[in-house]
Amino acid sequence: MILYRFLGYFFVALGGIGVVLPLLPTTPFILVAAGCFARSSPRCHQWLLNNKVFGPMIVDWQEHQCISAKTKVVAVSSMIVFGGYSVFFAMPTLTFKIIGALLVLTGLVSVLRLKTCTGCRQAEAS
Repeated sequence: MILYRFLGYFFVALGGIGVVLPLLPTTPFILVAAGCFARSSPRCHQWLLNNKVFGPMIVDWQEHQCISAKTKVVAVSSMIVFGGYSVFFAMPTLTFKIIGALLVLTGLVSVLRLKTCTGCRQAEAS
C-alpha cells in the first residue's frame, strides 16, 4: 500500500512536469498514478477523479481502457510542437538533441498506442 501511494505521487509529479516539459507525456503518467492511488489511497484517487482536466480521462480509462480523440490530439500536438522546438532549438549539443528526440518519440508512441474512445461519455462530450 505504501509503495503504491509513493508511486502514485511520483507519477503525478512526472505528469505535472510533463505539462510544462514537452519531452514527457502527461497522459500515461496520470493514468498510472490513478491506478496506484486506486490500490492505496481512496482519498487521492478521488482527488484525481474530481480534477476537471484529468478526471474525465481517468474515468474513461477505468471504464473503457481508452482516451478521447481530443486528449490524444492535444497530447500528440503538444509533444510535436513543443518537443520539436526543444530538440531543434533549445538543445545545445547533438547528444542532448538525440536524447530529447528519443524522449519525445517514446512519449508519442506511448500516447498513440492508447486506444481511442468511440461511443463512451468523454468521446461524446468532445
